[in-house]
Amino acid sequence: MSSSASRVLGGVVGGVVNGGISFWYADDGLPVVREPLSGDASADVVIVGGGYTGLWTAYYLKKAAPFLRITVLEQKFCGYGASGRNGGWLYNGIAGRDRYAALHGHEAAVRLQKAMNDTVAEVIAVAGAEGIDADVHRGGVLEVATGPAQLARLKAFHAHELSYGEKDRELYGARETAERIRVADAVGSTWTPHGARLHPVKLVKGLAAAVEALGVTIHESTPVTEIRPKHAVTPYGTVRAPYVLRCTEGFTASLKGQRRTWLPMNSSMIATEPLTEEQWASVGWDGRETLGDMAHAYMYAQRTADGRIALGGRGVPYRFGSRTDNDGRTQAATVEALHEILTRFFPSLAGVRVEHAWSGVLGVPRDWCATVTLDRSTGLGWAGGYVGSGVATTNLAARTLRDLVQQDSGQGGRTELTDLPWVNHKVRKWEPEPLRWLGVHGMYATYRAADQRERLRPGTESSRLAKVADKVAGRH
Repeated sequence: MSSSASRVLGGVVGGVVNGGISFWYADDGLPVVREPLSGDASADVVIVGGGYTGLWTAYYLKKAAPFLRITVLEQKFCGYGASGRNGGWLYNGIAGRDRYAALHGHEAAVRLQKAMNDTVAEVIAVAGAEGIDADVHRGGVLEVATGPAQLARLKAFHAHELSYGEKDRELYGARETAERIRVADAVGSTWTPHGARLHPVKLVKGLAAAVEALGVTIHESTPVTEIRPKHAVTPYGTVRAPYVLRCTEGFTASLKGQRRTWLPMNSSMIATEPLTEEQWASVGWDGRETLGDMAHAYMYAQRTADGRIALGGRGVPYRFGSRTDNDGRTQAATVEALHEILTRFFPSLAGVRVEHAWSGVLGVPRDWCATVTLDRSTGLGWAGGYVGSGVATTNLAARTLRDLVQQDSGQGGRTELTDLPWVNHKVRKWEPEPLRWLGVHGMYATYRAADQRERLRPGTESSRLAKVADKVAGRH
């Protein structure tokens, strides 16, 4: 193990933290936890989950109908889950677009993509209007290819995005890519303006404060154990409401009857120490784009506002029985693997110290499609399954839930958002254990093997192993 990776193990060692929820909380501080529910209560809308989805939904509902009594129930504190641990990619990707095109037609999927493009600007605008300083820098998204097979996938991906109406996307060769960022062995890249870097915790804290200022009630340290029509059940009492909206993403499996609904997929990150001016000069990255690649087991990274690199990818992808992590602690092998990606991309940073490592879970439906649903017969609604693209998608989901609730309650009619193809999409549950664990671990082991084979045997064809993994995943 490299010395940098070894420093992040075992809690705090040499000033470096493993876990502690995330670097973002280490940077901005843990919140003062709000009071838990104190007994049975009633509301017009109860929202289960105090992450981006739940908070955005409360925000838009209260803005649209100030008379609504809205209660948010959060098991730990707002932003404890993926909303406080993600890579800070506010971008226009959405899980399941191709499947929606197959089910509902290409034009329906184009409308969904346009809505996502617009959502990036919407989040930035609302943050500005509410005085939320989340270190937003709209530099777009740059995805690089580092070998012949990745370049072939990159060009196909670029053309595919153009087919969904993204006319402002650009394709770069090796020289143009190096002018933006000096990734070792980069042979090309694609860039979209529909993306921004942000500080996830500053956004979620600001959003929670804005929601509370509107008059929404937030109860933290209040785990919901069961959701049923008109009831959200907690150890401290039951909140009754005509609408109960589940906004729990990767923690959905902890609810009664939901263990196989969405799989809690692990994603892990590291953050370096702040780089010097000389180190940044060796890397470039002046545009502060969010950075990804075309590997099968892909990475994602950002240049933080305080001059670090925060970089993530898959480590141990899934815990048996849909269990979630303990405050973000990350295995040694995962930290080393992420450090290896960092130094492979940027060899000049081999001596840069890793200061923080953490993990979180994201929600993965069996067909890898994000969804928004309101069951008008029961008043139960939910949104999620973002498969790692939730920073922006949560906002679109929340505005859609708002419209669905208003439509059902007679406060509004059909809208452009309620007619999007991801609304009321149904998907089967995940397989029972141990099939679920075997399938997910086998899938990511195969993706990693495919990436390794492409590095060792350069060629323009993607490894056949990746196609096997796609089939296991249900992505085909």
